[in-house]
Amino acid sequence: MNTQASFLAAFFAGLGATGAWAQPADKPPSPLSESQLTWQQCQKLAGNDARLACFDRWAQQQTLPATAVPASPTVLVETMPPVDATVPATRVVTITSEDGCRDRQYSHLSRFWELEEGSSCGTFGFRGYRPLSVGLGVAANEPETPTSPAPNHTGEDRPYQAQDMRIGLSLRTKLAQGILTGDDPSKKDGLWFAYSQFSTWQVFNSELSRPFRTTDHEPEVIYSYPLDYKLPWGWRLRYTGLGLVHQSNGQDEPYSRSWNRVYLMGGIEMGDKFVITGRVWKRISENAANDDNPDITKYLGNADVKAAWQVDRFNQLGVQVHGGKGAIRLEWLKVIGDPVRSNLRFQTQLFYGYGDTLVDYNRKRTVFTIGLALVDF
Repeated sequence: MNTQASFLAAFFAGLGATGAWAQPADKPPSPLSESQLTWQQCQKLAGNDARLACFDRWAQQQTLPATAVPASPTVLVETMPPVDATVPATRVVTITSEDGCRDRQYSHLSRFWELEEGSSCGTFGFRGYRPLSVGLGVAANEPETPTSPAPNHTGEDRPYQAQDMRIGLSLRTKLAQGILTGDDPSKKDGLWFAYSQFSTWQVFNSELSRPFRTTDHEPEVIYSYPLDYKLPWGWRLRYTGLGLVHQSNGQDEPYSRSWNRVYLMGGIEMGDKFVITGRVWKRISENAANDDNPDITKYLGNADVKAAWQVDRFNQLGVQVHGGKGAIRLEWLKVIGDPVRSNLRFQTQLFYGYGDTLVDYNRKRTVFTIGLALVDF
């Protein structure tokens, strides 16, 4: 295991344990009840997402009679230093919880993995996992002939073009929740099934009748467990979990590629600005006769890390790296429409390294992609 993977393994091996430097986050005081929301309460909230969500609820209330306000709302309690004697240190803001995993009063990781009762959307509903995306990709060079050390796994040279359409599909559903956390309202674990698919389409290549050059399939089973520990410099450790993932391209020899992994995952965040998630994995070994790519971990390593920076309401920057011989993916997402309600993004990516697609796992590529993405729906 390389240096990066060793560091990540050591880091995530401690997830779930309370160390000398990681203490549970302070619990808020017991919530009180309040029937009507005011714009002054929203104005005083810290954090752009929480404030925008509050104003959205307030606007909805203005169009409803008082009797239409939900009888059992979720209550957000915020503690801040008092400004003067007329402003209490603890302000109670009543916000309806009908949005569940889309309610922006909760943090990004809490919504994404539904780590609390209030941020849960229940079981057997469909949600996004990785972005649903479509874009135009332009590579520095035409794809090289696929090869692998496995017998009979070297393909034929074909006149593929450097530019193609890139289509990503990804969905997940929660199969069960409360497996270990039970009815705890502040902690909600989950068992998930996810399926992702990524295709490259030679749509401009009339010479080859515009074929799909690659389609990678990736089903996985994931267990997520909520955490809430304070880390240095304002970071919070929010979850850990385990996963089992299969990835293959569904082709016959000589182009068949596949592998299976088990992984440990975790994520930290700092307010609503920064999120870092990572995985360390172990490949499940196969006998030589069935192994399409015996050297795949040499190129793709045993770990990956993804970081995101929410620059402002409209713009997010991201970077993803993996081990082995390495790769880096830089990304810019820009909101299209209302930043509170819209999940549509203008997407720009730059990829450099190994593993652009599964059949190219041992080929270094540079690819620039521009398109649209639907995220976190």
